[in-house]
Amino acid sequence: MRTQKKLELAQRRRWRIRKKVIGTSVRPRMSVRFTNKNIRVQFIDDQAGVTLTEATTLNKATPNRDKLAANVSGAKIIGTLAAQMAQNKGIKAVVFDRGGARFHGKVKALADAAREAGLQF
Repeated sequence: MRTQKKLELAQRRRWRIRKKVIGTSVRPRMSVRFTNKNIRVQFIDDQAGVTLTEATTLNKATPNRDKLAANVSGAKIIGTLAAQMAQNKGIKAVVFDRGGARFHGKVKALADAAREAGLQF
């Protein structure tokens, strides 16, 4: 399959998910994005159009960020960190947006780590 077609199909998956998953100020959307090297988790209030907080492997405040990668072990660490940052902002419950990725492997590890750290999905 051509690269352009793969990108188009991935974009359609993201749009299809975003039609159904909407974040509010009480229950924001937890958006997860994996690149080849990095992980980004954002907590977004879609009604106000504002990012409340984020956790990423690129942030200078992230501990051991040089050793983190976009794999299962890095996803567990970022998931726990994201849950702690959300709880510091007063967020207890979220709507999970997997960003078009399948719910297994890295995505599942991140979600499970966030649940164990106290977030409700």
